[in-house]
Amino acid sequence: MADNSGLPAPRKMLRLTVIVKARDSFQGKPIVDILLSLYKQAGISGATVTHAARGFGARGVARADVLGLSVNLPTIIETVADNEKVGKLLPEIHRMVGGNGLITTEEVNVY
Repeated sequence: MADNSGLPAPRKMLRLTVIVKARDSFQGKPIVDILLSLYKQAGISGATVTHAARGFGARGVARADVLGLSVNLPTIIETVADNEKVGKLLPEIHRMVGGNGLITTEEVNVY
Protein backbone atom coordinates (compact mmCIF):
# COMPACT_ATOMS: atom_id res chain seq x y z
CA MET A 1 0.00 0.00 0.00
CA ALA A 2 1.36 3.44 -0.91
CA ASP A 3 2.11 5.93 1.85
CA ASN A 4 0.07 9.06 1.16
CA SER A 5 1.13 10.95 4.28
CA GLY A 6 3.64 13.11 2.42
CA LEU A 7 6.27 12.42 5.07
CA PRO A 8 9.73 11.24 4.08
CA ALA A 9 10.86 7.86 5.36
CA PRO A 10 12.10 8.21 8.94
CA ARG A 11 15.77 7.79 9.84
CA LYS A 12 16.51 5.76 12.97
CA MET A 13 18.72 7.79 15.31
CA LEU A 14 19.42 8.03 19.05
CA ARG A 15 18.33 10.76 21.42
CA LEU A 16 21.08 11.20 24.00
CA THR A 17 19.92 12.79 27.23
CA VAL A 18 22.24 13.80 30.06
CA ILE A 19 20.78 15.17 33.30
CA VAL A 20 23.08 16.91 35.76
CA LYS A 21 22.83 19.84 38.14
CA ALA A 22 23.54 23.34 36.83
CA ARG A 23 26.70 23.77 38.93
CA ASP A 24 28.23 20.38 38.14
CA SER A 25 31.72 20.60 36.75
CA PHE A 26 34.47 18.41 35.37
CA GLN A 27 38.10 19.38 35.84
CA GLY A 28 37.02 22.83 37.01
CA LYS A 29 34.82 23.65 34.02
CA PRO A 30 30.99 23.59 33.80
CA ILE A 31 29.97 20.16 32.57
CA VAL A 32 27.27 21.65 30.34
CA ASP A 33 29.89 23.65 28.42
CA ILE A 34 32.17 20.62 28.17
CA LEU A 35 29.38 18.42 26.82
CA LEU A 36 28.30 20.97 24.22
CA SER A 37 31.88 21.33 23.06
CA LEU A 38 32.30 17.55 22.93
CA TYR A 39 29.14 17.19 20.82
CA LYS A 40 30.28 19.89 18.41
CA GLN A 41 33.73 18.30 18.04
CA ALA A 42 32.04 14.96 17.29
CA GLY A 43 30.16 16.53 14.38
CA ILE A 44 26.76 16.56 16.03
CA SER A 45 24.69 19.30 14.44
CA GLY A 46 22.94 20.60 17.57
CA ALA A 47 21.96 20.17 21.20
CA THR A 48 19.47 21.73 23.58
CA VAL A 49 20.03 22.64 27.23
CA THR A 50 16.93 22.93 29.41
CA HIS A 51 16.93 24.11 33.03
CA ALA A 52 14.27 22.39 35.11
CA ALA A 53 12.21 24.08 37.81
CA ARG A 54 12.59 21.20 40.26
CA GLY A 55 13.50 17.57 40.62
CA PHE A 56 14.91 14.91 42.92
CA GLY A 57 17.43 12.13 42.66
CA ALA A 58 20.29 10.40 44.42
CA ARG A 59 21.72 13.75 45.54
CA GLY A 60 18.45 14.96 47.07
CA VAL A 61 15.72 17.42 46.13
CA ALA A 62 16.43 20.39 43.90
CA ARG A 63 13.88 23.18 43.69
CA ALA A 64 13.72 26.91 43.35
CA ASP A 65 13.25 28.60 46.71
CA VAL A 66 10.61 31.25 47.40
CA LEU A 67 12.75 34.00 45.91
CA GLY A 68 13.73 31.86 42.92
CA LEU A 69 17.42 32.24 43.72
CA SER A 70 18.47 28.61 43.49
CA VAL A 71 20.94 28.15 40.65
CA ASN A 72 21.79 24.48 41.08
CA LEU A 73 18.65 23.06 39.53
CA PRO A 74 18.47 20.02 37.26
CA THR A 75 19.84 20.68 33.79
CA ILE A 76 18.98 18.51 30.79
CA ILE A 77 21.28 18.34 27.78
CA GLU A 78 19.69 16.60 24.79
CA THR A 79 20.89 15.83 21.30
CA VAL A 80 19.93 13.51 18.47
CA ALA A 81 22.62 11.80 16.41
CA ASP A 82 23.35 8.56 14.61
CA ASN A 83 24.17 5.45 16.63
CA GLU A 84 27.85 5.55 15.72
CA LYS A 85 28.45 9.09 17.00
CA VAL A 86 26.54 8.50 20.22
CA GLY A 87 28.30 5.18 20.79
CA LYS A 88 31.70 6.81 20.51
CA LEU A 89 30.74 9.58 22.97
CA LEU A 90 29.12 7.46 25.69
CA PRO A 91 32.32 6.27 27.43
CA GLU A 92 33.66 9.84 27.64
CA ILE A 93 30.34 11.23 28.85
CA HIS A 94 30.09 8.49 31.48
CA ARG A 95 33.63 9.26 32.66
CA MET A 96 32.71 12.93 33.13
CA VAL A 97 29.23 12.54 34.61
CA GLY A 98 29.84 9.38 36.63
CA GLY A 99 27.37 8.94 39.47
CA ASN A 100 26.52 12.65 39.51
CA GLY A 101 23.89 12.47 36.82
CA LEU A 102 21.80 10.35 34.53
CA ILE A 103 22.64 9.33 30.96
CA THR A 104 19.99 7.79 28.72
CA THR A 105 19.61 6.91 25.07
CA GLU A 106 16.41 6.27 23.18
CA GLU A 107 15.86 5.27 19.58
CA VAL A 108 13.86 7.93 17.73
CA ASN A 109 12.54 8.45 14.22
CA VAL A 110 13.82 11.61 12.56
CA TYR A 111 11.85 13.03 9.63
